[in-house]
Amino acid sequence: MKIKLSYIINAIDFTDQYSEYFLDRVTGEVVLVNDMMMTSEEKEEICDRLDEHGFYRLPDSSDIDDYSTMESFISTLAGPAADRLSNAISGRGAFRRFKDTIRSMGLENSWYEYQESAHKNAAIRWCEENDLEWEE
Repeated sequence: MKIKLSYIINAIDFTDQYSEYFLDRVTGEVVLVNDMMMTSEEKEEICDRLDEHGFYRLPDSSDIDDYSTMESFISTLAGPAADRLSNAISGRGAFRRFKDTIRSMGLENSWYEYQESAHKNAAIRWCEENDLEWEE
């Protein structure tokens, strides 16, 4: 069975501190575990059971370093644009300032294309690391 790469990319895009995604090894179905209504112990117990029953934990925000992706994106730019964005990602609030700055500079589409490509590459790497065939 081939895994739809878009399922993994969506999990990467939508994971947050409250949720984790799993992939059923047999059906290719993606399951969301969200701990908004459970304790961290309950969530961990559910996640451990899913691991035991043939589910893969999909990459999450801790596996994807969007700060490094921002730095990499900035390295593709030159001159004042690169300088301005480098300053924007320094210190607390870096993500918010980065997004505000790319919007004001008209680079929003370029950034989201770059980030999408980075997430796709991470999803492909994850499939390869887990010996899974994937399809677009």
